[in-house]
Amino acid sequence: MATEKTQTSVHDQLVSTRIRARIKAAGVRFHANDNIAAFIEEGELEQLQAEVQSKLAAVLESLVIDVESDHNTQDTAKRVAKMYFQEVFRGRYQPAPPVTEFPNIERLNQLMIVGPITVRSACSHHLCPIMGKVWVGVMPNEHSNLIGLSKYARLLEWVMSRPQIQEEAVSQAADLLMKKLQPDGLAIVMEADHFCMHWRGVKDTESKMINSVMRGSFLRDANLRREFLALISKRG
Repeated sequence: MATEKTQTSVHDQLVSTRIRARIKAAGVRFHANDNIAAFIEEGELEQLQAEVQSKLAAVLESLVIDVESDHNTQDTAKRVAKMYFQEVFRGRYQPAPPVTEFPNIERLNQLMIVGPITVRSACSHHLCPIMGKVWVGVMPNEHSNLIGLSKYARLLEWVMSRPQIQEEAVSQAADLLMKKLQPDGLAIVMEADHFCMHWRGVKDTESKMINSVMRGSFLRDANLRREFLALISKRG
């Protein structure tokens, strides 16, 4: 009887409660910019989207919006929940995209630059859009892996499509590419507009944020760093 009650209790829990319990039991962090796909079981993502939809409907009700009569907002909760899970925050709930890595057969050891790659994210403070461009510099060695050009964009999109702050997003992207490529050095520069400044607060539409992360030879070699920064400045 106790077992039946426990099973019923677990079944009746909100899906978000079950997922959160798994993450906590594993002792894993689940901040806004963390990927939690490993803790979501089959069928639960759809349930989670439905749960968020119902809570967004309650938010609209608390905003005193007549969603029953207002044809513009009748499906807003559904649309926003779908947008969060399938588009703007999908990098939080989906596993990393498959990326085939190739050995550096030709032993390439010259600077490679990819960009500008258009990226889109959302500020984790206000959930306002962050729209920008990323440049990636790679210094391979004979033991490095190589990936296709489009894979840089796919991996960056996966990292960026979560609630973020720009500084942490660039660091996460650098960690991921270092792990995939095992290069001698890696450099990432991101320049972005933050709508939490454009749309609210100071409402400054001209300000942008630029930040960089340098790893390996880009940290050790000032000439390499200068070469990378000079080349991307000509292609902005």
